[in-house]
Amino acid sequence: MGMVTFVDETTAGSRGDGWGLEIAEERLALRELIRRRVCHEVAEYQSKRPEVFRGLVQPEGAERTLDGYALRTPRRIDPEKQTELALRAFERNGFLVLVGDRQITELDEEMDLPLGVEVTFLKLVALVGG
Repeated sequence: MGMVTFVDETTAGSRGDGWGLEIAEERLALRELIRRRVCHEVAEYQSKRPEVFRGLVQPEGAERTLDGYALRTPRRIDPEKQTELALRAFERNGFLVLVGDRQITELDEEMDLPLGVEVTFLKLVALVGG
């Protein structure tokens, strides 16, 4: 079992603090890695119920804030629905995924996850007029 470190970055230059998740497999498809990440984020939110959800993608019915997404009405977030939102965002180029220094371009592409690897989710920021 190895620790994978997730880091969120934006094209505007911001970089979040990394956080770790235990992954037993040495190879995994990107689709499954995203699913596990999102399910972990949702479980953390459900257990603590903070004012702001800090996750890969914005839940439906939430407003973007400086440090995450505020739900207008406090509620449980469905991890499967949140995973589907994340997978669609990847397919629409909402973010890129880098494993080490290698970009993963397909959801079903399997990648090596050596011990201590950093997985970067680079959130793409729309350009003005673009």
